[in-house]
Amino acid sequence: MNLYFVKQLNADAQENAGSAEPVGEASAATPTTPVETAQAAAPVEKPQTPVAEIDESAHDDFDWSIDKRHVSSYSKEEKEKYDKVYDSTFVQLNDGELVTGTVVGLTKTDVVINIGFKSDGLVPLNEFRDMPGLKIGDEVEVMIVEKEDRDGHLNLSRKQARTTRAWEKIVEVNKTGEVVTGLVTSKTKGGLIVDVFGMETFLPGSQIDVKPVTDYDQFVGKTMEFKVVKINETIKNAVVSHKALIESDMEAQRAEIIGKLEKGQVLEGTVKNITDFGAFMDLGGLDGLLYITDISWGRISHPSEVLKLDQKLNVVVLDFDDEKKRISLGLKQLTPHPWDVLPEDIKEGNIVKGKVVNIEDYGAFLEIYPGVEGLVHVSEITWANTPINAKDFFKLGDEHEAKIVTLDKETRKMSLSIKQLTEDPWTDIENKFAEGTKHTGEVKNITNYGVFVELAQGIGGMIHISDLSWLKRFNHPSEYTKVGEKIDVVILGIDKENRKLQLGHKQLEEDPWNALQETFAIGSIHEGTIVRKDDKGAIIQLPYGLEGFAPNRHLATKEGKSLGLDETDQFMVIEFDRNEKRIVVSHTRVWEHEQTEERESAKKAERAEAEKTKKAVKSIQSKVEKATLGDLGILADLKKKMDEEAKNAEAKKDADADKK
Repeated sequence: MNLYFVKQLNADAQENAGSAEPVGEASAATPTTPVETAQAAAPVEKPQTPVAEIDESAHDDFDWSIDKRHVSSYSKEEKEKYDKVYDSTFVQLNDGELVTGTVVGLTKTDVVINIGFKSDGLVPLNEFRDMPGLKIGDEVEVMIVEKEDRDGHLNLSRKQARTTRAWEKIVEVNKTGEVVTGLVTSKTKGGLIVDVFGMETFLPGSQIDVKPVTDYDQFVGKTMEFKVVKINETIKNAVVSHKALIESDMEAQRAEIIGKLEKGQVLEGTVKNITDFGAFMDLGGLDGLLYITDISWGRISHPSEVLKLDQKLNVVVLDFDDEKKRISLGLKQLTPHPWDVLPEDIKEGNIVKGKVVNIEDYGAFLEIYPGVEGLVHVSEITWANTPINAKDFFKLGDEHEAKIVTLDKETRKMSLSIKQLTEDPWTDIENKFAEGTKHTGEVKNITNYGVFVELAQGIGGMIHISDLSWLKRFNHPSEYTKVGEKIDVVILGIDKENRKLQLGHKQLEEDPWNALQETFAIGSIHEGTIVRKDDKGAIIQLPYGLEGFAPNRHLATKEGKSLGLDETDQFMVIEFDRNEKRIVVSHTRVWEHEQTEERESAKKAERAEAEKTKKAVKSIQSKVEKATLGDLGILADLKKKMDEEAKNAEAKKDADADKK
């Protein structure tokens, strides 16, 4: 029982009992416990004695600092002293800290490491694969992951220590530009994975070499030198480059080569890349560009027609830029310009053969000699005066013979002619194609206003759209004929100076309008079909292939409607113009004319009936000398009848007028 608790219990018992007997005496006379003494003294009422005056009992001098094992405890000052000594035997460590430890044990799976902490830590053995000779007593650097995990163990990691230390080195070499050595461990999308200082870094495919690399597998397992070109502090990621080392070496070579460059200098180079606009040449650490126009004096469509990859050849320096490190090279400049060494047979009047190398709207260029071209203008293709499209006549790569018309070596220009290979057919055009003669030609071109027909090589003319047909009107000549079709024509006129023929097609037949004037006289009625309609009226197909025009107001029917497309009905000719080849017809006039005839017929019948009645009256009057009452009645009835007939005729006339 706690000493303080016993003493306090004694004091309370004495105070309640009021006993004057000292506690110590009672304890000495009677071998009882303090509790029993307090209970026995409870009924005795005695004056209370102050606690301070009470004598201590025999057991109060017991040394309570000694435990049951008879081991003395330390005082507070001694405890603090010994705690300091104990704590000084351990180092102060924090999570994430890098420390050096000693290998104190090895198992099949783990390495036991002492870092001076209160307990040793275990590190998986596979984190020491780069140290095959690891043994007890070796010192290694590890990271404190946790000083005390859930189970109270010290958690260490050598892998994280290596990664952290590697990252510190990578950041440092990125600042200093130092060259590092790394092992290419594997291939990944877009590049390679490189182990640098024990940390994985990325080598993009474009940074492997100055030349394009397609096979990444050839570098896996190789140890190479690199430069750290980019780091990401947030995710601790680094990008390395082997190309940067090569370029730095080449930069020194470039500076040396450029320092010795001169315009006109001939160098040996290797074709390293071919593009649409030229080729890049490796001049021994320095690149130069050979433009497509400087490869050959002749025209080429692509550099690959002349050059091949890795081909070695001599080139001349045309220009260079020290600041931009650009060098322009030339290949054709190593040979004389073809215009300066033209063969003797290349002169005016001679016939040459060339290949079409370029086509423009105004003509085509023929290469008659490598680097020497001549122009065949569209006007020199044919003797005909019909318009010709050079792109329809020429095709790239085709070969043509032509005559040299002009030749100027100073300006390096040449004009050629294909038509002058043959005699000018217009010299005796009057004999071959006299006016009024009939011929057959081929449709070469069609415009909005006519058809161009070729009658012979270099000779042609135009049929105006109005000369295609006597009877039909065409919106466009293509409604009548097509390009490439044969067509019969009549020579209407010859313009020798302008090399033009006026042709006609309808003139092959007599003008049918002279005979049609009687058939389609004004007022005549014919059956017709509406074939076209517009805002102004309709085109009516009439007999004999003739077409007439009906204004909109003349398409109205008796029922108040308008005739529609493809409807067939009766039409009356209301205008016939032989000179203008124009017929105007009307459907409305047809039924209006019928109504007029009906009214005239009714009036004629009424007049005949009236005349008959008048004659009957005169006959009666001539037979009777004197009127009787009976005769007067007959006359009255007759007058009444005549009045009714006149009234009915007037009513009918009004009704007809209302219908109109």
